[in-house]
Amino acid sequence: MTFTIEKVFSNKAGRETVTSSIAPNFTSTVELQPSYNIPVVLVITAVPLIFVQPLLGGVFALLGLFLLFQAVTLRLQFTATDLDIKRGEKLIRRFPYREWQNWRIFWHPVPILFYFKEINSIHFLPILFDPNTLRTCLEERCPRI
Repeated sequence: MTFTIEKVFSNKAGRETVTSSIAPNFTSTVELQPSYNIPVVLVITAVPLIFVQPLLGGVFALLGLFLLFQAVTLRLQFTATDLDIKRGEKLIRRFPYREWQNWRIFWHPVPILFYFKEINSIHFLPILFDPNTLRTCLEERCPRI
């Protein structure tokens, strides 16, 4: 995604100078697609666990169903200046990039956790959205320190 910026300057002799530069288009909003990998794995793991250890299997099943509900209802949007978390059209939380200090996606082979640190707080989010698009948007909009 690129766009061209052109500036026209006139000098005293009446000649025009045109300069252009190509820069990434950070003004577009990117909404991440949901990923159901973690919730589905938890629910599938819960089925045999219920027969061996009913309490632990129940915990896995409830956690998986809760994360499945979150994956269906929540949306992450990368705007030009913020990471927005929405439920439907309602904005739940806004995280301005200017307050970010660091971010990481944990466990590279199978991304399961997204961490980012703001000036006054730390956030951990399960990967309930496309991890490749997440990484691309983070690298474009909020380079790691």
